Amino acid sequence: MERELIARVEALGGLCIKMQAIGRRGFFDRLVVLPGAKIYFVECKRPSGGRLSAHQIWYHKGFGDLGARIAIVKDSADIDRLLAP
Repeated sequence: MERELIARVEALGGLCIKMQAIGRRGFFDRLVVLPGAKIYFVECKRPSGGRLSAHQIWYHKGFGDLGARIAIVKDSADIDRLLAP
């Protein structure tokens, strides 16, 4: 799923950057920057059984409370929603 996300974001002229926050367990997988100043923190999960950890929930809430755009991608439909105008 991550490869599809990268390809589709780049096809739109955006960036899909792998995130690593050293010492920060559960941080987002990808930073997606789309034309028009749309910036998302993205968590990629398996289509079945992929669950957020307690650390991930904490980041999602904290960043969301600050106004950041958060997305969870499990399948192509999630990518469609993320990239919709």
